[in-house]
Amino acid sequence: MPSADHLLLHHHGHHHILLLLLLGFPSLLRAQLDYPSANLSTIWTNDPSQLPRTVSFEDGSQVRSILLRRSPNFFGPTFACGFYCKDACTSFLFAVFAVYTNSGGGITMTNLAPPQVVWSANRDRLVGTNATLHLTAGGDLILRGADGTAVWSAGRSVVGMNITESGNLVLFDQDGKLVWQSFDHPTDSLVLGQTLKEGERLAANTSMTNWTRGQVYLTILSDGLYAFADSTPPQLYYQNTITGIKTTKNSTYIKYLNGSLAMFTQFGTPDESISLPVALSL
Repeated sequence: MPSADHLLLHHHGHHHILLLLLLGFPSLLRAQLDYPSANLSTIWTNDPSQLPRTVSFEDGSQVRSILLRRSPNFFGPTFACGFYCKDACTSFLFAVFAVYTNSGGGITMTNLAPPQVVWSANRDRLVGTNATLHLTAGGDLILRGADGTAVWSAGRSVVGMNITESGNLVLFDQDGKLVWQSFDHPTDSLVLGQTLKEGERLAANTSMTNWTRGQVYLTILSDGLYAFADSTPPQLYYQNTITGIKTTKNSTYIKYLNGSLAMFTQFGTPDESISLPVALSL
């Protein structure tokens, strides 16, 4: 005679499937546990007790993630945003960073793959514990220090924000239209698919332990790619220029594609590429 448990599963097939998912295939549930979006009137406080997805790495860095878009391949680099610190962790950036995750969206490889910051908000003014990031009811994204002082603001009217698979932090309106994106405000790095437009800069950090903007920067002028040491006047130490093609103002840009930088003119045609093995980072 069949057991009571067997009869229960036999007469409640949907419960049987759910039980198998819970007990036999937990990875199917874990794979859905990324958290890529947020709505208005959400506030995050820079405190591990308030941000449970806090992970420490063996190099002394720590991330307190707010949004995370799991890699579509389940494994490999994943982009997240949140608070980032290193060493004593008395000062923090609000940043977009690349980490590794498991199939459930949990940040892993803490001994081998420390987080790589690819964008940060006002790195010249760091924040401390109990700083807040607020997606306000009015649709602005505001970073404040623990004393309430505004440190950075996107300055837009939006209905939500999202972190994309490519590492772009996006604010969008009620029609889903992009209103603001971190890709338009590069700091010291480019990720795959990101462009550096004429007049924009990639500026290196002052040092490995000082995140403020340093003197070395890469920029795009109308006739090509240039690197300078910031002084009066700026000191040029590298250039890769377009030759034989007439360009117009604000028409030249580079894009990081498949391990190289491709340079484009106003015609949208690659002019030349510079071979790079990894993401460009000053």
